[in-house]
Amino acid sequence: QVQLVESGGGVVQAGGSLRLSCVVSGRTISSDDMRWYRQAPGKNKEFVARIMGQNDIIYYGDSVKGRFTISRDNAKRTGYLQMNSLKLSDTAIYYCSLFTGPNDYWGRGTQVTVSS
Repeated sequence: QVQLVESGGGVVQAGGSLRLSCVVSGRTISSDDMRWYRQAPGKNKEFVARIMGQNDIIYYGDSVKGRFTISRDNAKRTGYLQMNSLKLSDTAIYYCSLFTGPNDYWGRGTQVTVSS
């Protein structure tokens, strides 16, 4: 059974940084896409970042480009989202997902709150 568990969320002041982690169990991840999404209260889920399997090509949502960095450690089955220069508008629940082709697995999310 594949499970994803996010961690690293919390409360941070605007301008600060956080590093989120997403630990995967139940399968190796080197061939899979790992993605981060977020959902703020009352808003739709928003794409944040993606790192493709095998070739590590990376994409970012426009709102986080230049501030967030996605990475992965396949040996640890873990993905990361380094978030710098955080803004109030980054407040949301952050979810990681693992896209394997036929399946798309999701974690339960971790709350990130940016305060003024």
